[in-house]
Amino acid sequence: MTGKEMLRRFMRQRAAFISGIFVVLLIVVALFAPWLAPYPPDLPNYDRVMAGPSLAHWLGTDELGRDVLSRLMYGAQAGIQAALIAIIIPLVIGVPLGILSGYLGGVFDEVFMRIVDGILAIPAILLALGITAALGVNLWNAMIAIGIVFTPQFARLARSQTLQIRSEAYVYAAKVSGAGAFWTMGRHIIPNISPPIIVQSSFNMSFAILVEASLSFLGLGAQSPQISWGGMIQQAYSLMYMNPWLILAPGVAIMLTMLAGNIMGDGLRVALDPKLKKV
Repeated sequence: MTGKEMLRRFMRQRAAFISGIFVVLLIVVALFAPWLAPYPPDLPNYDRVMAGPSLAHWLGTDELGRDVLSRLMYGAQAGIQAALIAIIIPLVIGVPLGILSGYLGGVFDEVFMRIVDGILAIPAILLALGITAALGVNLWNAMIAIGIVFTPQFARLARSQTLQIRSEAYVYAAKVSGAGAFWTMGRHIIPNISPPIIVQSSFNMSFAILVEASLSFLGLGAQSPQISWGGMIQQAYSLMYMNPWLILAPGVAIMLTMLAGNIMGDGLRVALDPKLKKV
């Protein structure tokens, strides 16, 4: 299947295509927040404390008179950074180890998979909390923790896909012709396991934003003056009955981002697998 055909299949799914546009716009907002935000995110305005939505402040202001919309735009940066790091670490560590485990088999496969099973038995949030506490409380350590949490999932997925592909005739022919293990994995295994890895990455990116927000809400992620959606919710928690916009805006942003990521992932799964049809 060509790239044009995959793009065509993806665009035919309206919900997935709209979700993809939302994700792209979110990334653009995060990258260009200094130019798109209507106000500096830390600029107080004591004349407009706890103001509701208005033409001057579309999402109102917080307890210091800071513009909520501007802080929401800057908060997207922490989520996008966490999502990228949370995908890069598993792709660099988990996927190669999973391919080696599935291709080589034997003792290495048994030992490696028992380690992976043990890590997967720990709830993701709890494991991220433990890793963050061990590394230290800041945004970068939180992102590393999220990446480590996702690594076993990618390793397991890469291994299962490799086990299916290594029994194919073209892989056997490559072995018979004298091709080395690393050449075979690079030429035949990696290209064929890429579609499910891409789909898993899409799902995990949205979940990474939720985990980062959870860690920041608990005080283990972004620290002041860094802005995070989870940190905004934590700050607004005690004021939610006085001004619900303070907690509603970042909460809805997290919800929409997760929803868009999951729908986009479903669309990518259909677009990348020719056996699947649009539902």
